[in-house]
Amino acid sequence: VQLQASGGGLVQAGDSLTLSCAPSGRPFDFERFAMGWFRQAPGKEREFVASVSAWSGGATAYSDSVKGRFTIYRINTKRTVYLQMNGLKPEDTAIYYCAGTKRFADSVTSAVQFDEWGQGTQVTVSS
Repeated sequence: VQLQASGGGLVQAGDSLTLSCAPSGRPFDFERFAMGWFRQAPGKEREFVASVSAWSGGATAYSDSVKGRFTIYRINTKRTVYLQMNGLKPEDTAIYYCAGTKRFADSVTSAVQFDEWGQGTQVTVSS
């Protein structure tokens, strides 16, 4: 299974951007997967950004650094998870990766809990 992330780009501080992630390849029971977004800035380790629970996506989790600015949500009929990013800051600059897991239904936050990963999309925020 491949997860295709898209929507990255170069924006100015304060702007908004929405990332999308959808599976490609073999059939993927998307609704059974809890989904998440992680990011990795140059010279830094990959860090958790946000996650949404499986099925209806009623549970979400956010890192403190993005809470109140980012929103994760899923549309199962489109087999897509989104990350709406508002009030972007230069420190949000990173490669953003989407991930999925069927081992956990809740909005998990650790990278080791995710089994499927996308290729990443670059987000650059200029000051």
